[in-house]
Amino acid sequence: MKILFLDTETTDLDPGTRMIQLAYKNRLTGDIVNEYFKPPKEISIGAMSIHHVTNEMVENKPAFEGSQFKKDLEVLLKSYTLVAHNALFDIGVLQNEGLKAGNYIDTLRVARHVVESPEYKLQYLRYLLKLNVEGLAHDAWGDILVLEALFEHLFPIVKDKFLLITDEEVLTKMKELTAIPVPLINFTFGKYNGKTFKEISKMDKGYLEWLYNSESGKPEEEQNEDMIFTLKFYLGK
Repeated sequence: MKILFLDTETTDLDPGTRMIQLAYKNRLTGDIVNEYFKPPKEISIGAMSIHHVTNEMVENKPAFEGSQFKKDLEVLLKSYTLVAHNALFDIGVLQNEGLKAGNYIDTLRVARHVVESPEYKLQYLRYLLKLNVEGLAHDAWGDILVLEALFEHLFPIVKDKFLLITDEEVLTKMKELTAIPVPLINFTFGKYNGKTFKEISKMDKGYLEWLYNSESGKPEEEQNEDMIFTLKFYLGK
């Protein structure tokens, strides 16, 4: 299967964020890339606190723009299916670097459809599903190892759940699931953590309205589509 597992680490979470680390694995050939780049803007303190990559660490690294790595990735993205967790974020990063992803599968969205879990962050699923992986969290290569294990875990679940036969049918279904929002049941954050959206819609609809305006006001690549889908349902939008 022409699958490309990909993850990035970036300067920040702003719409114009730039890539400082790129990791990907070609599932068909086994080829891997794990490289750091000097970005055209400084790494924010907030980002450093997550991935622990400082400006000094990438000061002498090459720029991604004009590199052979960019040229190679541009070719791969034209014929491979990109697989990422919270894929729209990485796709947005690639767009900021002048690259366009075609077909893609979001393991976060697929997991929401076929796995019962209170959370769907990559590292949470890593331990919930007992994925046997050794790799650092919030490091692009470490996340690739978890991403690959998660994909391989989800693949047979999708195949069995939808009574599919061929690998291509499973890939097609995973792409379909990626495009379908999933209604959220419980809050996993904030003052109503643990309570259901249905419950809060009856007791504090103003909070749901505020949350909708906050989420829908973010740049598209940062929006939680499942959250917006759920809020629209309970707000009657």
